[in-house]
Amino acid sequence: MIHYITTNGIGNAWVANELKYVLAADIPVQLHAMRRPRATFHASDWAGQLDARTQAIYPLPPAGLLLSVLLAPLLFGPRFFAALANAIFGHRENFRARVAALAHFFVACHWARRIRNQPISLIHSQWIHSGGTIGMYGAWLLNKPFSFTGHAADLFRDRVALRDKIRRAAMIVCISEFHRQFYLQNGADPNKLFIVYCGIDVSHFTPPAEGVTRSAGDRSHVIASGRLVEKKGFVHLIDAMDVLRQRGVSVRCTIAGNGPLEDSLRRRIADKQLGDFVRMTGKAIKQEEIPAFMRQGDVYALPCVWASDNDVDGLPQMLMEAMACGCPVISTKLVGIPDLILDGRTGLLVEPHDVEQLADAIQHMLADRDMTRRMALAGRQRVLDAFNLDTCLEPLIRHYRSYLSPSACSTDCCGKTQVIPKSTPNLEAAVRP
Repeated sequence: MIHYITTNGIGNAWVANELKYVLAADIPVQLHAMRRPRATFHASDWAGQLDARTQAIYPLPPAGLLLSVLLAPLLFGPRFFAALANAIFGHRENFRARVAALAHFFVACHWARRIRNQPISLIHSQWIHSGGTIGMYGAWLLNKPFSFTGHAADLFRDRVALRDKIRRAAMIVCISEFHRQFYLQNGADPNKLFIVYCGIDVSHFTPPAEGVTRSAGDRSHVIASGRLVEKKGFVHLIDAMDVLRQRGVSVRCTIAGNGPLEDSLRRRIADKQLGDFVRMTGKAIKQEEIPAFMRQGDVYALPCVWASDNDVDGLPQMLMEAMACGCPVISTKLVGIPDLILDGRTGLLVEPHDVEQLADAIQHMLADRDMTRRMALAGRQRVLDAFNLDTCLEPLIRHYRSYLSPSACSTDCCGKTQVIPKSTPNLEAAVRP
């Protein structure tokens, strides 16, 4: 069985999407979460059932944690002392990382004691900061192989013991060529690295019927969506809309999502007197609602930036969803985005923080409808070819199978696989390993 650990279970849409396909491939998986999600982005029954079966690590019972730490030397023998020495003396990025690694080592002692009698073929961490630390030490104590998928904030802003995790990993999933090069620069064995794009269920995201006009009214419609945080670059989109207004371009913009920057973004819209040009919905979009939202737009813009706290998007799923819905896209030359958007072919890329360039790209797309139509078609095909969950996860599934016993994949996995339907039809799409 693959034991899959993450920070908040299916509170992240990508975790749910990936596990839906992994389980449908008859890979037995047990999902662990540091904490249960406050909210999920799927309304489907299968997601609710997966969430209900997730084993949460927190809150920790104080007495149970103490007992686990006291018993760990007896349960895990020399591995306990080797892992403890690493937690205390191993290379760390800073003092905060050292404290976090040591704290999560003790959490791993409790977690490993809880799951030690379960069948474990591999421990895989989705994100490689706090949950990855627990996963690495848990695998070390249990003498099981460990692997991980890194994304963005976990590799940069919240990095903890990354070199140790790279060294101890049996395999590392790279979500873009940028990530592969990053791991190589940090000492990874190239034989342990393979690219698996974070894809989407393309059957769920379809373009509007031929001949249907996207925009309602006379003005073109720019749409954007995501959590309202700095790395999404929404402040630059608002400023670009101000530039377009000053140029006399007939356009409006809708930004869907919520988050900590909502009040400051609304103030910026008010200060620039853009109330008639920019609308914020103030709420996140459920996965099932995304196609209808994408079909409203003439252009989808997500001007991602490297945030001041070192957070960044690895490869935003919303861009894939927009492209699959036939909406032409604009984003920035950042991290894994150029793997998805081939500049001038499947969309347009601009420099991060460059408001004028962003405004130029939007205006260019709105003015040249033939070019925009070609990019929209090519963008959808790019997603079908390389980011289709039905095929892009095949390398990951093959690697998971290599860790399982011959009989493991034919089991019912305690009822897990039978309730996760594989709804996406097979498409003739090329896998980009």
